[in-house]
Amino acid sequence: MSVVWFLLVGLVAGFLARAIMPGRQQMSVPMTMLLGIVGSFVGGFVGSLIGVGHYRAGEVHAGGIIGSILGALLVLFIVTRVQRRRTVP
Repeated sequence: MSVVWFLLVGLVAGFLARAIMPGRQQMSVPMTMLLGIVGSFVGGFVGSLIGVGHYRAGEVHAGGIIGSILGALLVLFIVTRVQRRRTVP
């Protein structure tokens, strides 16, 4: 998989996670892309723990994209909770 494709999938996964998650998130486009990329790794890791996703890195599958979005949702949930704790006394 090329780096451009990897970044594009990360961007789409990050945007979809932000669209699905209720509330307003203050993130730039690069941070949204980073959210999607980290979500891809988290989704792949969790998928491998439960026995899903036995394919090589670089292959694009619907399950991998769904896992990326779910991982990005998990990361976004954690980030918003940590930010809320820091701002609310």
